[in-house]
Amino acid sequence: MSVMDFSSWMAARQAQVEAALSRWVPSDTPAGLGEAMRYAVLDGGKRLRPLLVLAASEAVGGNAEAALRAACAVELIHAYSLVHDDLPCMDNDVLRRGKPTAHVRFGEAQALLAGDALQALAFELLTPEGEAVPPAMQAELCRLLARAAGVQGMAGGQAIDLASVGLPLSEPALRAMHQLKTGALLQSSVRMGVATGARVLSDARAALDAYGAAIGLAFQVVDDILDATTDSAALGKTAGKDAAACKPTYVSLLGLPASQALADELREQAQRALDASGLPGVGHLRALADLVVQRKN
Repeated sequence: MSVMDFSSWMAARQAQVEAALSRWVPSDTPAGLGEAMRYAVLDGGKRLRPLLVLAASEAVGGNAEAALRAACAVELIHAYSLVHDDLPCMDNDVLRRGKPTAHVRFGEAQALLAGDALQALAFELLTPEGEAVPPAMQAELCRLLARAAGVQGMAGGQAIDLASVGLPLSEPALRAMHQLKTGALLQSSVRMGVATGARVLSDARAALDAYGAAIGLAFQVVDDILDATTDSAALGKTAGKDAAACKPTYVSLLGLPASQALADELREQAQRALDASGLPGVGHLRALADLVVQRKN
């Protein structure tokens, strides 16, 4: 697949997701809550998680309506997590996606409620009325997303992260934390895309699962590298905050060269997993693995 073909596909899918989010995230809400919700999720971000959902669904010939809803749902969960992570009681950050964080713009209480509402809306999108998305598929998508967002995923990883400030962690412990905090939602994005397919062979499903695990960890390794090497303007968020907060990172544990080597190895693991899937339509997943490791913000 050429770079131009992938860029065209990505731009089209990003526009599709943006339009759907704009349509589904309400503006007519009590006390202006919708404004804070839309501020948190629209017009920003790479939409990597939705792209993974859509690419995985296309690779298995999945239900297009279910895939779009799942893509938007996982982005809503991601957006809610950022709103809550930025709060003063958590990371106390003031910059996200190149603009003031939600609590800076709307106040802590409204930001907290906006995050709560985005989380609830994610599961509402996965359970539409009508026949477009079969009930069993709705249930499986909800199960996957809830698991990735909860104690066995993102929330559990964040709890470990907060408890680890200033403490030395071994590489296995750091890996376990990041597999929950960051990797679980990225891996679940792939799983949800696969779940929109009617009949996916177990070997292909396992291979795509391994792909999701590899890029989920690679994303965090690259995040640690960028936090240490890139300025806030390029990142769109506060650079160097992990070091300032004495949080353990791959860079602080392994150093920059070894961290970059690990990111490259994880990308190779992801590509080998796609080879093992036996699926012909994984070109976009391949390109997304490259994007995760080569990104600059």
